[in-house]
Amino acid sequence: MDSITSRQNEKVKLVVALQTRARTRRQERKMVLEGTRLVRDTVERNHLPLFLLYEPQSADRDLIAQLENRQVMLLPVSAAVMAHISDTAQPQGIVGVFPLPTPSLPDPPTRVLILDNVRDPGNLGTILRTAAAANVQVVLLSSGCADPYSPKTLRSGMGAHFRIPIVEVAWEQIADYCRSLRVYLATGDGETRYDQVDWLSGWAVVIGNEAHGASSDAEQIATARIVIPMAAETESLNAAVAAGIILFEALRQRG
Repeated sequence: MDSITSRQNEKVKLVVALQTRARTRRQERKMVLEGTRLVRDTVERNHLPLFLLYEPQSADRDLIAQLENRQVMLLPVSAAVMAHISDTAQPQGIVGVFPLPTPSLPDPPTRVLILDNVRDPGNLGTILRTAAAANVQVVLLSSGCADPYSPKTLRSGMGAHFRIPIVEVAWEQIADYCRSLRVYLATGDGETRYDQVDWLSGWAVVIGNEAHGASSDAEQIATARIVIPMAAETESLNAAVAAGIILFEALRQRG
């Protein structure tokens, strides 16, 4: 098959739109995964791309052969087209278009992470990756969070989107879903140290935007406020760091 060399190719234009516009991702119910590791990890979890664009000179040949054996639509492109569709400075030669995940809410909830207006896509992806590693049951995203399917979030998440349910919901739904749980709000003026909480019972924990503090919605559903002690004159922790500290303490207590 001849390589695609035109930026006006319909598949090329779709990939660019999915890479750059959240609205297109929502309308098409598709997202783009880029790079050998991320595509391979996703395929190994039995999520196949709808189609994949690759640059023959730089793409991982074993991965291309694996996808060919699984009858994935493989479209070779020129180096110039790969540079055009890539969201990274140094493309790895593989860009796959996948269906958006359609996770459901686990029932009953027991270990829930709620993200409150986490707007930085890199932070969001890191938190999702951390939550998956800490065996969180589900991550709920409030409407003020960054797009979980943006290229930067997907790269930072390193496959977390296919390891843990990530659900975008309104605060009313969050409150209803977590009504049987103790809901801990992580905040700088919390009354209880995070490591003095009993994480063996059902819980939800809210991690917010470190620059702006907790939203009024988060404050309303919280049943307790927890704090990570810090050295004097330290204003706040990065949201991803705070999430990691708390979630791995919960994991430690569960053994």
